[in-house]
Amino acid sequence: MPLIDIHHLTKDYGDVRAVDDMTFGVESGAITAFLGPNGSGKTTTLRSLLGLVTQTSGTATIDGSAYAALADPLHVVGAMLEATAHPARTARGNLRLLATEAGVPASRVQELLRLVELEGAADRKTGGFSLGMRQRLGLAGALIGDPRVLVLDEPANGLDPEGIRWLRDFLRGLAAEGRTILLSSHVLSEVAQTVDDVVVIGDGRLIVHAPLGELTAGGGRRVHVESPDAVELAGVLDAAGMDVVRRTGDELVVAGATREAIARLALQSRLLVLGLSDEADSLEDVFLDLTTTTVSEVLA
Repeated sequence: MPLIDIHHLTKDYGDVRAVDDMTFGVESGAITAFLGPNGSGKTTTLRSLLGLVTQTSGTATIDGSAYAALADPLHVVGAMLEATAHPARTARGNLRLLATEAGVPASRVQELLRLVELEGAADRKTGGFSLGMRQRLGLAGALIGDPRVLVLDEPANGLDPEGIRWLRDFLRGLAAEGRTILLSSHVLSEVAQTVDDVVVIGDGRLIVHAPLGELTAGGGRRVHVESPDAVELAGVLDAAGMDVVRRTGDELVVAGATREAIARLALQSRLLVLGLSDEADSLEDVFLDLTTTTVSEVLA
């Protein structure tokens, strides 16, 4: 059984079905991205997993148990669904409260402040923190009990480029220690550099669950073309039914074609090609394609 197991999960709010018979699992030691448009059911799924809402049917378990049945939940799973630090308390004070609740030594607080690089702001009231600083404090709070599982909702929110790079390295380091991480994010370019697996949902239903490499290197492969005759070549390829999705100077990106077919057309047209290479779809391309298709099917 996967360490995190969502099995036929359904949640209704009156006549509205927020999550519809969703099933997926997260294996131990993996970082899994949980992606979907706003209103797709991500937050409801995460809240069900953490026992914050009661599902209509199905199960959401961690290490085989519902959150409420875990004997020592803070040592099993840490969560960051939103910034909840008390604004009138310092960063140190907020973490001390969590440490007391988790039954961990006070020394854990200083250790975590150092880990998330907030030592210099430890005794400042969190009401004056930037969003990025509150995100770091939230990560520290999620780690208070040294859990094996982390559930993070938009951990990159509010971070500047340097902070996002720090978060990437931070999460990869946690995974290298054997922790399992489920995270939602809208920063897809960063997700693509961080995660192992991807779960995409839409309209409360599972669309796809696959390893990142498989998802981005699948049937959506494109060809990158370098040619001094790029303008003329784009016209030739378009006339042949190939999709020139982007042209920048002497470079083209072409969908719906192979390198061999492009080279053959260029040769027949006496146009010079300096380079041809496969270019996999980005995670953003895949995400938009999957979620747009789902919406179109629903409207149809």
